[in-house]
Amino acid sequence: MTTVWVPCDAAAVSVGADEVADAFAAAGATVRRNGSRGMLWLEPLVEVETDGVRMGYANVTPADVPDVLTGSAESIGAVEDHEWLTAQKRVTFARVGVIEPTDIAAYQEHGGYAGLTRALAMDPAAVVQEVIESGLRGRGGAGFPTGIKWETVRSASADLKFVACNADEGDSGTFADRMLMEGDPFSLIEGMTIAAHAVGASEGYIYIRSEYPHAIATFRRAIEIAYAHGFLGQGIRGSDLSFDLHVRVGAGAYICGEETSMLDSLEGRRGEVRAKPPIPALEGLWGKPTVVNNVISLATVPMILADGGAAYGSLGFEKSRGTSVFQLAGNVRRGGIVELEFGIPIRDLVAGFGGGTRSGRPIKAVQIGGPLGAYVPPEQFDLELAYETLAENDAMIGHGGVVVFDDTMDASAMARFAMEFCAKESCGKCTPCRIGSVRGTEVIDRITGATDDGVRRTQLTILDELCTTMAKGSLCAMGGLTPMPVRSALKHFPEDFGITEHADADASAAAESAGDIESATEATGGARP
Repeated sequence: MTTVWVPCDAAAVSVGADEVADAFAAAGATVRRNGSRGMLWLEPLVEVETDGVRMGYANVTPADVPDVLTGSAESIGAVEDHEWLTAQKRVTFARVGVIEPTDIAAYQEHGGYAGLTRALAMDPAAVVQEVIESGLRGRGGAGFPTGIKWETVRSASADLKFVACNADEGDSGTFADRMLMEGDPFSLIEGMTIAAHAVGASEGYIYIRSEYPHAIATFRRAIEIAYAHGFLGQGIRGSDLSFDLHVRVGAGAYICGEETSMLDSLEGRRGEVRAKPPIPALEGLWGKPTVVNNVISLATVPMILADGGAAYGSLGFEKSRGTSVFQLAGNVRRGGIVELEFGIPIRDLVAGFGGGTRSGRPIKAVQIGGPLGAYVPPEQFDLELAYETLAENDAMIGHGGVVVFDDTMDASAMARFAMEFCAKESCGKCTPCRIGSVRGTEVIDRITGATDDGVRRTQLTILDELCTTMAKGSLCAMGGLTPMPVRSALKHFPEDFGITEHADADASAAAESAGDIESATEATGGARP
């Protein structure tokens, strides 16, 4: 009987994967559901397995099922050999799309739980040292060294410690967390369990946004299976480690992606940013030392422990070690997941993997790092995608989202959107963010609506001062980084704001952001909201 793999990932399901799976089952095929390979422009991407080789068929509909089963449909060839995949360096996403998400036996056959097995045989301090040696930094956007955070929690004295996973993936153009949870949930469970052993935690929480029903269902099922096989609960795999893991669903507040707001929400309170210090590593969930990491950060830990920190640390570019899971979205021909070592030029990612714009028009800009990231023009596409390189050029890597815009983009409208977005999603606790974003929207409207250069210059000065206040005075990155897309839009696309040649000097002054953004990132720990 023919075995057919049909993705159960939400992106594939949204374009008919469930109906395709039902059609194959009705035709007598054995249907297995895998995560998405990340080639989203080909979904539903069906794989027909013969003698261990999985041949791919793109954009399959129920009407295509007979032709696929007879071999008369056009194939993209063996999926494992597709150039999109072979050109990548998949570490965190090594199993996504390859196995059934909740098949724990397949997970172990593909290297799963090797990291936990090794970690349980090590002293917790040695486990933390492996993570430090790997150079792993927060993949949620802050870029803070994961091992240093773990060591702070490990060294803290407390009767109870927690591990909290931030899966409130609210940034536009990002979907790696969702795809990992839907396609390889055991890697995240294993990573959280290793973290618990390393820091002395006995309880963990994963905070998943309510807009991810497939991820929630898959992860809950994976937790049940992990308990049944002794990978969660009391005396894990015969060791002294006991660790319980719980799922909590967020109610749709973007600000709860900021770590302290998430902790408030986990405690049953309205999500608001907490002032720091104290830091969550010392006084986090219910006032106890807490590891707070992003999905990708924690899901990478099993591979680090399995192969050793030095192996992972050998990958990457300068101080940006390992791989990053880039998410190509927006007006792009080939959108999806691209995992590569840090250091790839923007051009190679957008033009090489992305294939340019879907519309066929020239690229005007890419926004990197979510709705609070900078707009990067084609003149800067030779920049390497790495933490320090982007920071030195008034941009950030964030969660790895890369949204492509063609030449029809209106940069002034996008700058206004950044302020408007901040106004709607702010928790309201600090004045620079709460009031500054509202005033920012109004000032941008005055700039674009002005017919007199003198009025426009005055408003540009006000916008510059407002951005400085938000960047330096906000409690977290919600308000602190909102000036980044505004200033980058002004700097690279002044014509979209109606700025004339006479106002160029004022536009340049308003776009000077490096010092303010850097100080805001340092003050907030760089965490994305």
